[in-house]
Amino acid sequence: MVVVQHSNFLGSLLESPVASHCSLFGRAVHAQILKTHHTPLPSFLCNHLVNMYSKLDHLTYAQHVLSLTNTRTVVTWTSLISGCVRNAHFVSALHHFSNMRRECIRPNDFTFPCVFKALSSLQMPITGKQVHAALALKGGMIYDVFVGCSAFDMYSKTGLLIDARKMFDEMPDRNLATWNAYISNAVLDGKSLDAIGAFKELLCLNGEPNSITFCAFLNACSDMSSLELGRQLHAFVIRGGYREDVSVSNGLVDFYGKCGDIISAEIVFSRIGWKNVVSWCSMLAALVKNHEEERACMVFMRAREEGVEPTDFMISSVISACAELGGLELGRTVHALSVKACVEENIFVGSTLVDMYGKCGSIENAEQVFGEMPTRNLVTWNALIGGYAHQGDVDMALHLFEEMTLGNCGITPSYVTLVSILSACSRAGAVDRGMQIFESMRVNYGIEPGSEHYACVVDLLGRSGFVERAYELIKRMPIHATISVWGALLGACRMHGKTKLGKIAAEKLFELDPDDSGNYVILSNMLAFAGRWEDATLIKKEMKEIGIEKNVGYSWIAVKNRVHVFQAKDNFHEKNSEIHAMLDKLKEEMKKAGYVPDTNLSLFDLEEEEKASEVWYHSEKIALAFGLIALPLGVPIRITKNLRICADCHSAIKFVSRIVGREIIVRDNNRFHRFKDGWCSCKNYW
Repeated sequence: MVVVQHSNFLGSLLESPVASHCSLFGRAVHAQILKTHHTPLPSFLCNHLVNMYSKLDHLTYAQHVLSLTNTRTVVTWTSLISGCVRNAHFVSALHHFSNMRRECIRPNDFTFPCVFKALSSLQMPITGKQVHAALALKGGMIYDVFVGCSAFDMYSKTGLLIDARKMFDEMPDRNLATWNAYISNAVLDGKSLDAIGAFKELLCLNGEPNSITFCAFLNACSDMSSLELGRQLHAFVIRGGYREDVSVSNGLVDFYGKCGDIISAEIVFSRIGWKNVVSWCSMLAALVKNHEEERACMVFMRAREEGVEPTDFMISSVISACAELGGLELGRTVHALSVKACVEENIFVGSTLVDMYGKCGSIENAEQVFGEMPTRNLVTWNALIGGYAHQGDVDMALHLFEEMTLGNCGITPSYVTLVSILSACSRAGAVDRGMQIFESMRVNYGIEPGSEHYACVVDLLGRSGFVERAYELIKRMPIHATISVWGALLGACRMHGKTKLGKIAAEKLFELDPDDSGNYVILSNMLAFAGRWEDATLIKKEMKEIGIEKNVGYSWIAVKNRVHVFQAKDNFHEKNSEIHAMLDKLKEEMKKAGYVPDTNLSLFDLEEEEKASEVWYHSEKIALAFGLIALPLGVPIRITKNLRICADCHSAIKFVSRIVGREIIVRDNNRFHRFKDGWCSCKNYW
C-alpha cells in the first residue's frame, strides 16, 4: 500500500516539470523512480515519464522510455503524439501514430485531435480524409464532439471547405470549440460575413461566447473595416462583464488599431488591469500601423520600465518605428536588447533591423546584420535592396538583386523587390538597365507592372531628360495613372522646365488630390521661373480661395534619444543663441571657401520654405548647426526632413562637410544624401 502511494506521489510529481518547463527537475524525479522501483516500471509511471519528456521536447528520452514499457497503451502513445504536436514535430507525430496502429491499439478521443492538428499543419488533406473515414467514422468516434471539432478544423485549414461545411451541418452536437473553429476559419478564409452570421447564430442558440469567440469576431470586423460593428461588440462585452478578460481587451486594442481609431485603442489599453506581453505588443502594433512611431517608442520604454521582457514581435515593432523616425540611436539600443533577449537571429527581427539601418542611412550596419543572419527570406533581401535604393547605390542594388535571383539563393523577386530596383535605377539615372528590368517583368518574373513600377519608370525617364517619352508611357498605361505617376511627371517637368507638360500633369493631380498644396506650389514656381508671373499669381490666388495652405517644412535630429524639431527661421529652441552663433560662424567660413547663397531657388523649388524666407535660415541648416554643437566630434550628424532638401541647402551642406570635417547624412522625403569632404553620395542627381 505504501509503495502504491509512493508511486502515485512520484507520478503526480512528474507533472510539475511540465508546468514549470524544468527538465532538470523532471530528470531528478526520474532518477528517484529508478532508485525506488524495480524494472520494468509500472505502466502508469511510464505514461507520466513519456508525457513529461515529450511535452518538454525531449523526444529521444520519451521514445526510449516508451521502448522500455512492456504494456504500451493508447495513453502511452497519445502522450508521445501529443508532445510531438505541442512542439511542432508533426511528421514525428504521424510516424508514432502509424507505429501505434501497427500494434493494433485503437486511438481514443484524445489521439484524434492531435493527429488532425498534425495533418492540418502539414497540409495533408487526403491523409486527413483517410484517417477520418477509416478510423474515426468506423470506430463511431466521429460523434464525439471533440473529435468532430478537430476533424472540422482540419478540413477547414487544408482547404476542403465543402467537406468542412458538410461536416459542420451534420454534427449532432456542437460545443463552443466547434463554433469558435467555424468562426475563426471563416475569418481566415476571408468570409467575414459568414463569421459574423455564425456568431449571431451562436447567441440565438443561447450559446455563451468566450474570449476566443470575441477575438475572432473582432478580426472579422477589422478585416471588413467595420468600426461600428466592432463597437457594438465592445458594448456587448461591457454589458456581459467580459471587459476584465485581458485577451478580449487585447483583441479590442488590436481591432481599434487596425480600424484607425487609435484613441479608443489607447483607452482600452489604459484600462487593462494586468497587462500581459500581448497587451503591450497590441498597443505597439496599433501605434506603428497608425504612423504614431514616436508614441510607439514611448510605449516600448514604458513596457521596459515595468519589467516586461521584450519578445521578437515587440522588438520588430519598435525597430519599425525607429526606421520611420530615422531614430538610429534608439534603434541601436533596441538592437542591443534583441541580442540580450536572444531574438536577434529571429528572421523577422533580423529583417526589420536590416530595414531600420537602411532607412536610417547606416548601410554598413544593414550589411553587417544581413551578413550575420543564419537564414534570410524575401523580406530580408528586399530590406537591403531598399537600403541601397534609398542611398541611390544602383550598382550594389543590382548586384544584390542578381545574387538573390541568379545565385544559389534562387529567390523569386516580388512586386516590392522590383519597385526598389526600379527606384534605385531612377535615383542613379540608369535608364537602359531600368527599362530592361521593367520590360522583362512579366516574362522573367510573372509580375504585372503596377502603379508604383510605372511611377518609378516615369521618374527614371523624366529625371534623365526624356520627359516626352515619360508622358507617352503614361498614355499607354493599361491601368489608370495614379497620384505618384503624375507626381513623377510633374517633378520631371519642374526639373527640365517643361511648362506645357507640367500644366497637364498638375491639372491631373488637382483632380486626383485637390488638397495637396505641393502640386499648386510646384506649378506656380515653374510658371514664375519661366517668366509667366500672371499665371503663377493666379495659381497662388486659387490656392488661397480654395483654402489650401502650403506644407510647412520641418527638419529633425535625434540626440540622446530625444528628437529636436526645427522650422525655418526657428528661434524657440533652448539652445537658440548657440545655434545662431554657430550659423554665423559657418556663414563666415563658407564665404571664405567660395559659397554663394542661391536666393533665386525660392522661386521654383518645390519643397523649399516660403519664398520670403531667407535661404540661410532653412530648417535643415538650423538642425545642422544644432547637431554641430550637440554631438561630439567624429559622430556623424543625421538629419531628417519631411520635404525635399532644397538646392541651396544641398550646396551649403557640401561646404560645411568639408569645413568641419564631419560626415552629414540628410534623409529627405525622396532619398538619402550622404555628405563627406565636400561631396554628396547623390552626385548632384536628385
